[in-house]
Amino acid sequence: MSEYEERPSKSERKRQSEDLQALGEALIDLPQAELDALDLPETLRDAVMLARRITARSGLYRQKQYIGKLMRKIDTEPIRAALEARRQRDRAHTLQFRRIEHWRDRLLREGTAALDALRAEVVRPIDEQALASLVERARRERAQKAPPRAARELFRMLRDVLAPVEL
Repeated sequence: MSEYEERPSKSERKRQSEDLQALGEALIDLPQAELDALDLPETLRDAVMLARRITARSGLYRQKQYIGKLMRKIDTEPIRAALEARRQRDRAHTLQFRRIEHWRDRLLREGTAALDALRAEVVRPIDEQALASLVERARRERAQKAPPRAARELFRMLRDVLAPVEL
């Protein structure tokens, strides 16, 4: 095999470069606490911090390219793993939020039939009297077009009841 066959093509090198630059851009967008939790080389951390302060479009573009260049010199797998774990957490939170909203809306629509279904699905004890009271108050608020205070309380109560059980 010749040395040309072993080297990646120019297109492949460009794709890898763009991928590393995109990974660097994700670092720029991370909250400070999560960035601090990553074990990054000092030069890369400084470059990311500088990119956060740059407001000029062309300057930011050059800084992102520089971050991509720095990324080529380090093992990016821990960074990728941390970003993927963050995406998974965010996805789980979104799914939990939608589940709570679904039950709140169903309780407001169906009343006691939905309460029976909720009781069958949940393992934690439910204060059914308080829940039924909140559902009724939320229905009245909705009918009167009042601020949804009871619906928010109902959401919080459902969040506590539907929270995953820790083992």
